[in-house]
Formats: sequence, C-alpha cells, structure tokens
Amino acid sequence: MSRPSPFPAPVSWHLLTGEYPPQPGGVSDYTRLVARALVQAGERVHVWAPGAPEALGEDGVQVHRVPGLFTPVGLAKLTWALERLPGPRRLLLQYVPHAFGMKAMNIPFCAWFAARRQDERWVFFHEVVYPWSPGAPLRHQLLAGATRVMAHLAAGNAARTFVSIPTWREYLPEGTRARAEWRPVPSTLPIEAPPEAVARLRAELGPGPWIGHFGTYGKATAEPLERVLVPLLRAGPERRALLLGRGSQAYAAGLAQRHPELANRLLFRDSLSPEDVVVHLKASDLLVQPYPDGVSARRTTTMAGMALGLPLVTNTGHLTEPIWRGLGAVALAEGTDPAPLAALAERLLSHPQERAALGAHAAEIYRERFSLERTVEALLSAPPSEGQETP
Repeated sequence: MSRPSPFPAPVSWHLLTGEYPPQPGGVSDYTRLVARALVQAGERVHVWAPGAPEALGEDGVQVHRVPGLFTPVGLAKLTWALERLPGPRRLLLQYVPHAFGMKAMNIPFCAWFAARRQDERWVFFHEVVYPWSPGAPLRHQLLAGATRVMAHLAAGNAARTFVSIPTWREYLPEGTRARAEWRPVPSTLPIEAPPEAVARLRAELGPGPWIGHFGTYGKATAEPLERVLVPLLRAGPERRALLLGRGSQAYAAGLAQRHPELANRLLFRDSLSPEDVVVHLKASDLLVQPYPDGVSARRTTTMAGMALGLPLVTNTGHLTEPIWRGLGAVALAEGTDPAPLAALAERLLSHPQERAALGAHAAEIYRERFSLERTVEALLSAPPSEGQETP
C-alpha cells in the first residue's frame, strides 16, 4: 500500500498516548492494538507513554515510558530521545484532553506538538473538547475554552487527522474539518471465543436466557439500564442478567437491594481478563447496551458484541452516526427513553431465529466496516478525497 508521506524513506511511527498497558483504559487498549498491527504490517513502531522510566520491546513494538511525559520536563526528555532516533519520523497522537494532565488544560503540550515541524504529525481524536454552556460554572467555561485551544493547536498543522465519530469534526479548525477522516474504533477485545470454553460456561450458568450488559456502570448508563433490565427479568422467572465489566459488582448489589425479588437472578463479573470477557459475552443470549448519547462507532462495548456476532439492542442519541439506521447490525431504538429499547429486547428474547440472524449480520458488518484491519488499511493508504465519507 502507498504511504502518504512527504519523506522519501520509510518513516518510523511514534505513537504518543496518555495510557498504555498495563495501564487500563480504552485508549490504552486501542493504542496497543494499532501498534502491534502496524508492526505485523512491516512498520517500525515506537510508543511513548507516561510511567516509570522504561524502554522495552513488546511484540516488536518499542515501548518508552517517560515520567511526566506531557510536562515541560517530560517533553524535554521526549524531544531529546526523539532526535536521537533515526528519521524520518511520524508522530501519531492519541488525543484525549484529560490524558495529558494539567486538569485537561495542557496547552503547552499541544503547542509543543504543533511546533514539531521536523516530524510528520498525525492526530487521532478519540475525544476533542469539554462541552461549553453559558450557564456553567466559570471553571467549566475555562476548561471548555482551553480544550478548544488545545484541539486547534494539535490539528492545525497536522498532515492527517482522524476522528472516532463525525461529530468531532465540528470542533476542529476550519481548514482541517473537511479533510478529517472518520475512523471507527474497533473492538479492543479478542474477536473470537473458544467454543469449548463457551460451552463449559453455558453449562455452568444454566439455560437462561441470559441478558448481558458490558460496561463500567456510570450513572448516566446505570439508570436507563435498570429501567430496561428490571421489566425484562420480571417478565419471565427463567431469565437471568449477566453483568460484565468494572463496576458490575457494585451495580448488581444496588440492583438487588432495590429489587430483592431479582437478587438471585443477577450474576456479575467485575474483573475478568479480556479472554474471559469474550467467553462470557459469547455465553449471553442478548446484549442490552443503552447509551446516554446514543450508540456510535467509538463505543468499544458495542464493537465487542458485534465482533463476536452477538445480537445487540441499543439506542440512538445526539452522537449516533446516520449509518446506524441503515446498517441493520443492531436492534436500534430511537432516542434515549428506555421503554422502546426494552420493547425491542422483549421481541428478540421471544424470537430466537431473529436473534441469531441479527448476530450473524452484526459480525459481517463489523468485519466489513469496523475491524482493526480496516483501521490499519486507512493508516497505510493514501487519504480519501476531500468530502469522501469513511468508513
């Protein structure tokens, strides 16, 4: 594949990130996936992340940890280290404002990045700005303004910019907005589960059906999830809920306290390895994934279910891309009211063949549009023509 670079020689990739395994987090997992995939494609890859001083090789990726990486002292060390590595170099910044420290207002780091004219600079915007509201406290308005300055600095002179959802383009500089490429975030979990492990778990769990949810159970999601799960469980004594992800233990305990008649039908798994998570997901009969801002291509919890070929019920919101309504990859309720989502889930629980067809179609759509392979193809190919939508 052709590489869009102004340099005559092959570049080395330098991924700058606020988190990298073993640090937990979606950006952490995503960065490692991309780094490993680029190495498998024959690229030279370095990762720079905060942490105790360390430089090691991991699956062909050179990982450099620098204390206070995004502070002035850390940036001086980064500059020194970069300039002692052979060029040409491509800096690929994994952009999340709060990952850079200084309470998400690290304008000096973004100014440093903007000034690195000796390196080719690319940015992947996982998130862009803090929302602004005229009635918000002054500190929130300051944060909103600072994050907008940061985004303009980071994107202003970047050779390529990527956004995890099209809405983020609205916050980029006008000259960058039209050429910013939409590149969904793939599943950060394994995309296959060993059939024997799934069969063993299903035997342990019992017949169900099992209604699964995968997430972190923040307040904005927990409340609508409860309003969906409770009526679904009450509609059939054989139904069970399988709650997966960090925070599931506390969530299950609160749910059992509020609805004691359902306590023995709630199973949580708070801290599983990625391999065990996919086995438990695959053992679910239906995933229910409400989102306060709607499903979007940056929701790795949805991507995990689709990659595994699971039937999934979710909802639209202000961040939902238009393509979701035409893909047919998930059962999609309009808006954030839990009642229509619960009705869709009820219908699918009553129609096993429809569930199976939906899951098979989800896996197909994932491979065609959202998989890690599509991400790497985008990174190693020439950018699309201006105005051409992706994926």
